[in-house]
Amino acid sequence: MSDALEQSVTAHYQRSGLTGDILAGLEQQGIDLDAIKPQDLAAVDEFHIGGREATLIALELFEADKDSHVLDIGCGIGGAARCLATERECRVTGIDLTPAYIEVADLLTQRMGLADRCHFEVASALSLPFEDDTFDAAFSFHVAMNIDDRIGFLREAARVLRPDAPLCLFDVMKGPTSGMRYPVPWAETADTSVLKTRDESITLLDDAGFIVSEEENLRDFALDFFEKLFARAEQSDGPPPLGLHLLTGGNAREKFSNIRQALIDHQVEPVILVAHPRL
Repeated sequence: MSDALEQSVTAHYQRSGLTGDILAGLEQQGIDLDAIKPQDLAAVDEFHIGGREATLIALELFEADKDSHVLDIGCGIGGAARCLATERECRVTGIDLTPAYIEVADLLTQRMGLADRCHFEVASALSLPFEDDTFDAAFSFHVAMNIDDRIGFLREAARVLRPDAPLCLFDVMKGPTSGMRYPVPWAETADTSVLKTRDESITLLDDAGFIVSEEENLRDFALDFFEKLFARAEQSDGPPPLGLHLLTGGNAREKFSNIRQALIDHQVEPVILVAHPRL
């Protein structure tokens, strides 16, 4: 990823006052800020299609236990990392380009009593600040869509993984129909959107030294997810105190409408791939 693209991507996700907005949303719902539970954050915590439910689907496809140290590449505000740390009792290190996300991830993790299991820092997926063979597994959810140097991204992941450690990718990929309207949640315009097809993604993994072992296409799941999301929105007088609109900005409805339509038209499909380094 060029420096200019990284700067554009960071600007896209950076939100002024995000920490305060999330805490205010929790307070509006009567939640004790010193005893936050995962379900309290469900509406905002995981910035990918399907949220927590999709995270749990992905986590079932790769192994991690209480002795594992797992890397979350593009961790956002830390929801998936905290989910994994809670479900598997393992340690998770998360990195993200967006300083506001890391600030929120640190604060929420401390308030949830998970600081001993989860650590977060600002870093690039193309230059991971870790030694070779550090992690027992890695995952990256809805991150590669903003990375043009996909082979560099995958090779960096391979570098920091121990031999035979799994890499789980959950990305929006190109479907069989061309075209898509912008903005969408990960990009205001096509300039910062770098989508690959499922076949291209598998070829890139192979070129980076990985072998795909698990695959799950979540298009039907995603269509159902957005149908329910828009049904709830139609029954509401406005945005809820806590929701993904806090992460996506003032044009959140347009972004989600466009990705929903792209799914209906089969211009995109959300796919989970799990791969292991080739020995």
